[in-house]
Parts: sequence; C-alpha cells; structure tokens
Amino acid sequence: MDKMLYISMTGASQNTMAQRAHANNLANISTTGFHRDYEQARSMPVFGDSYPARVYAMSERPATDFTPGSLQETGREMDVAIEGQGWIAVQAPGGGEAYVRTASLQIDALGQLRTGNGLPVLGNGGPIAVPPEQKVEIGQDGTISIRALGEAPSVMAEVDRIKLVNPDPKTMEKGTDGLIRVKGATGPVAADAAVRLTSGFLESSNVNAVEEMTAMLSLSRQFELHVKMMRTAEEDASAMARVMQLS
Repeated sequence: MDKMLYISMTGASQNTMAQRAHANNLANISTTGFHRDYEQARSMPVFGDSYPARVYAMSERPATDFTPGSLQETGREMDVAIEGQGWIAVQAPGGGEAYVRTASLQIDALGQLRTGNGLPVLGNGGPIAVPPEQKVEIGQDGTISIRALGEAPSVMAEVDRIKLVNPDPKTMEKGTDGLIRVKGATGPVAADAAVRLTSGFLESSNVNAVEEMTAMLSLSRQFELHVKMMRTAEEDASAMARVMQLS
C-alpha cells in the first residue's frame, strides 16, 4: 500500500507543479513581449527490489514558445518591436548579454538608453549613451538619430545603432529572471543586419488564454484522481489492518 500511496502522492505533487507553469503563463497574458513556457509530463519507472512494474509522472518545462506575439500600436516613437524574426540585445543585471523582442525605451538622467524595466540597450560598442537632445528617431535597422539641443529641425545626427541579432531559436532559453539567452554562449552573438525594427508598436504576449485555462481544468481533474487514489490506499491499508487483527 505504501508504494501505491507514494505513486499517487508524487502524481499529485507533480500535477501541482504543472499547474504553476500554466498559472504563470496566464498571469503574464498582458505582459508585453512575454513568451509562454511549455509544460509536459513523462513517465518515470520506479526501480526497487524487483522489476520496475510501477511508474510515476514527472512534470517538466522542456522549452519556451518563441512564437512572436501580435504587434500593438502605441503611437509612442520610443516603443519598438521586432518585425519578423530577431531580437534586441540588452545588458542583463549580471553584466552578460540577453535578448528581448520588444521594449518601451527610455533615456535616463545620465543619458543612457534603457528598456522599460531598466536594462541598458546595447549598441555597436556596448550600452548606448544619448547626448542631450530635442528629438530621437529610431530607424528600421536600429539606427538612433537625434536632433541636438539648439539645432535646426532638419539637422539630425546618428549617435549609435541598436544591436539586433537573430540566433537559432533552438539555441535559446529563458532564464529564471525571465530574460532570453543563448545556451552555452561563450561571448556576444554577432549582429544581423537583416533584422528589422518598427517604432510606435509593442509586441504582445503570445499566451493563449483559452489553451491555458483548458490545460488548468484538465490538470485539476487529474489532481482529484490522485487524491482519490490516496484515499483508496488509506482504505485498503485500514482493511488489511482489520484482517490482521481478526487473524
């Protein structure tokens, strides 16, 4: 009975972990640029004193769905998103290189170009610094042009270019901080001149609310079955104890 109870307990525990994955996806349905996590379960044989006649389920998050979300117009010139395939290079909090698909760009008090959550945007030679300006324009190739203070409206100067990359999606993974990185990368990824930006738009989350809700309902029913199995194991153990008392 203890083996039956253990198998049902591990099933319920792993089922709860699967629920967390879908709940996290659903919670980020309105987060711009969010990529949903896949969730799957696989059978693991239980090895013991005899042949592995029992199996238990193990929930895991094997990968992230990098399907682009839809572009939503904001009208703000400093909001940028990737058209098609590609990524915007940013500096992660630990100092390494990470990648995002969309960003609500801002210029801080020191003139550094940052994403909406404060990450420095990388250019040709590192984090981009923008001189004092009246106007900022971002081209499709990532070129940043400014009209300096006191200059005529027709005078625009190029200050840097946002680093745009396009690594193989199979080599990319999402970290615990939510940022996308290239697995096993020993250095920065080379820029790709074919990647294009569009300004005035942000990319929405690629989470499908119906799919996530359906998966959560299915997992809830599975959890109920695991709990019933644990109750059955308890009842069987009680019945066996009564038989032993009679003998």
